[in-house]
Amino acid sequence: MVNAGMGSFQVPPEMRALAERSVEDAKRAFDGFINATRQAVSTFEGHAAAAQAGAKDMTQKAMSFAERNVDASFEFAQKLVRAKDAEEVTRLHADYVRAQMEALGEQARELGQAAAKSAAAQRRSGG
Repeated sequence: MVNAGMGSFQVPPEMRALAERSVEDAKRAFDGFINATRQAVSTFEGHAAAAQAGAKDMTQKAMSFAERNVDASFEFAQKLVRAKDAEEVTRLHADYVRAQMEALGEQARELGQAAAKSAAAQRRSGG
């Protein structure tokens, strides 16, 4: 209603109540949207963290294995240099190959277990 004498505008109580409810409904809807967004981001961050942790573990294991394998190769080379005859070279080579095959088998098992653990962690976190 407009008061002709004052030039003021009055909102009827029903309109004010409807506007207040509309604002409250919009705020609730927005809060729900924000909460859902936060939950989605948190879930995504959890998946990314799990994947990142798994990748980091695999990388560290692979680097450790590479270091050990290179060390074993240098040790083998040093032994070859000190070998007294062909028979010792043959024995050293056979020992080196056997030890490396065992080491590679164990490394493959460890990497497989780490990959399975990472995959299981991602499944548990919903990834």
